[in-house]
Amino acid sequence: MNPISLASGVVPEFGPVETIRAALAGGFDQVGLWVDPETWTNTRTREARTALADTALPLLDVEVIWIQPGSDMGLHKKVIDVGAELGAKNVLCVSSDPDMAQTAARLHELCVHAEGSGMRVALEFGIFTEVKSLTMALSVLDAVGHPLRALLIDPIHVDRSLTLPADLAHVPRELLPYAQFCDAPAARPDPADFGAIITDAIDLRAQCGEGGLPLDALYKVLPPGIPLSIELRSKALRDAFPDAGERAKAVAEATRQWLAGR
Repeated sequence: MNPISLASGVVPEFGPVETIRAALAGGFDQVGLWVDPETWTNTRTREARTALADTALPLLDVEVIWIQPGSDMGLHKKVIDVGAELGAKNVLCVSSDPDMAQTAARLHELCVHAEGSGMRVALEFGIFTEVKSLTMALSVLDAVGHPLRALLIDPIHVDRSLTLPADLAHVPRELLPYAQFCDAPAARPDPADFGAIITDAIDLRAQCGEGGLPLDALYKVLPPGIPLSIELRSKALRDAFPDAGERAKAVAEATRQWLAGR
């Protein structure tokens, strides 16, 4: 069965140490952390490193580097530096810069900065960003041309961008070090309504098998055994499980039950 990682978005109201402990309590194999470079401190790094050592959980990824026009590359590189100190395998990036050449140039710069860290620089596409489709993402990554570049897919963003699972079968396997996973309602938000798109992404996701996404088909085109970051942002789950560990446990159990049926 694929190793599963607790994405920080499942427990967004909790800090890194609480997220790590929730992943352990929930029975996850790995964990992901949200790193805000403007507020992250050396003390937080030490605390997170201790929690990771105590739980023996691998750190699958850190997020998020959000490329924008006029981005502070120093802050973006700090996310990589923190991830490297904590042993992260990937850093998640998105772009709101409409200049695809600039996005590619900045991703290349981040890849160079990540050299020797053991981290991949993973670009996520979605209609909430300027890299709105699989085709655009692959074009950007071709322009990046660095061996540390990667593609991150998220089922809800795949579906909302009208990308078909069959389209993903043609993605070079070496570009997919891991993937996000979740389910979501079949009804898509209005692509012209940015607020509805964000609400869909941060509040309306569903446990695997409880929504309307073509998860079976999507799962079958992923590399076998690929680590899955369970990115299940859900207001219903936050309301039902105010305790981070209990929420993580509910997500892990539902995910493994779904995976066992594949």
